[in-house]
Amino acid sequence: MGRTPENKREIVADLKSHLTDTQMTVVIDYQGLTVAEISELRNKIRPTGAICKVTKNTLMRRAVEGDAGWEPLTEYMKGSSAFMFVKDDLSAIKSYQEFQKASKKSSIRGAVMEGKVLTEAEVKALGDLPSKEVLMSQIAGTLNAITAKIAIGIKEVPSSIARGLEAHAQKGE
Repeated sequence: MGRTPENKREIVADLKSHLTDTQMTVVIDYQGLTVAEISELRNKIRPTGAICKVTKNTLMRRAVEGDAGWEPLTEYMKGSSAFMFVKDDLSAIKSYQEFQKASKKSSIRGAVMEGKVLTEAEVKALGDLPSKEVLMSQIAGTLNAITAKIAIGIKEVPSSIARGLEAHAQKGE
């Protein structure tokens, strides 16, 4: 039994709502994956806030139709497509890459992030970036090192003046 027009409209509305909450959408070729493997992928990316949907390309085309920010996705919609909706945490890409290494059955076709088309290589490069928490701790460590050096420098000025005065006083005796 096929889907009713009302059911299709609900799916398109659901996809549109996911797109409005999403920073990036990744198109995945999932051909060869079993239902259990797709469920495993969904479970891996769920903690990052990302969602993976398997839907017909036609329904996704209808969802992005008229939205200039997401229309570039249509160039990746061919064959068996799953769509990974990434909200804020790009570590979902890292989770997908771990899954892909284990299964070796799926691949990234491309993505769109804030209206910009990304190739598979660009998506993988985003996945290789450190997480937001790691980046923030690196910045904090760098700032801490800079302030420590400034404090040492400020403390050293009066000390070196005092040493110079003491050396001058000892010469004068």
